[in-house]
Amino acid sequence: MPGATPEEREEWRRGRAEAAAAHAAAAERARLAETSEAHRLLAGFVAEVRRRRIDPVPLRARVAGGRARTGLHGWYLRRDESLAVTEDGVFHVLTVDGGLRERLLGVRPAPADPPLQVGRGARDGESVELAELLRRRLAELGGDPGSGPPG
Repeated sequence: MPGATPEEREEWRRGRAEAAAAHAAAAERARLAETSEAHRLLAGFVAEVRRRRIDPVPLRARVAGGRARTGLHGWYLRRDESLAVTEDGVFHVLTVDGGLRERLLGVRPAPADPPLQVGRGARDGESVELAELLRRRLAELGGDPGSGPPG
């Protein structure tokens, strides 16, 4: 800011900091709203698979060179078994760091915030809305469809 007084420069800096803070707060509110909606969709999915009497399966994580036990039970959300929801509706990414030690001893993947857009930023055709992914997975799992998928 050529020609500005020190007070004007300080006020400009303060205004930029306030704008950045407001932007960050808005982004956090949007993230929380997205996560809340995704949790709602997952809870509906879990309720529906239970209603259809589709049993949960032991979940395994991908590690370098193979798969590892997790101690978790639930339903895979993708055919490649990279994402899952546990019996209590918690979302997990099942690709973890590790190798032989983890394959032998198992891993405990941390819960993750579920996205409304799965694969966001991935190559064309690899990104899908969570609601659509859950509808597809219900169709693949079958069971007694009755009233249909959550939505």
